[in-house]
Amino acid sequence: MIHAVLIFNTSGVPRLTKFYSPLQQSSQSVVQKIFSLICNRPSGLCNFLDAPELDTFLGTEDERWRVVYRNYATLYFVFVVDSSESELGILDLIQVFVESLDRTFENVCELDLVFHFDEAHHILAEVIQGGVVIETNVDEIDRAAQRLAKARQESFASANPLSLGAGFAGARATKSPLEWFGKLTGGAMR
Repeated sequence: MIHAVLIFNTSGVPRLTKFYSPLQQSSQSVVQKIFSLICNRPSGLCNFLDAPELDTFLGTEDERWRVVYRNYATLYFVFVVDSSESELGILDLIQVFVESLDRTFENVCELDLVFHFDEAHHILAEVIQGGVVIETNVDEIDRAAQRLAKARQESFASANPLSLGAGFAGARATKSPLEWFGKLTGGAMR
């Protein structure tokens, strides 16, 4: 099972955090502890490690959790998993997640995660739900993200009468934009 998905920058600032298991301490202290474990590792070592230091944070004595991570430019993508998950499979899953983010944001960067955190969480939810992997096909994940973006645009257009979307489209055939705006403002344009 996947217990947590974290993305943080090279300074340790979290950009996305999703926990699928309850914590014994604050999520910020867990992120700081995981960052301290990862940032001190030489780059030549493998991308997964046992983390007995996390037992006090996670409240597990009988099972050891592993930290699997990849570093892309200024971001660390970290998955905390138990022994039922393959470390190499999780590395592939991180690659799928990053490719999905890249397709949505066209070369994902830290600012994309800051300003579009809801889309990043939606993409993560397309890949993992409840700590279980449900989709690994990047094309399917991308289609779901496109459907969400289209639904968001349609919702905005129908809720905003001044948008150039659905609210204005019905009146476009009979009135000019200035006439339509004048009708909305009670004739203030005359």
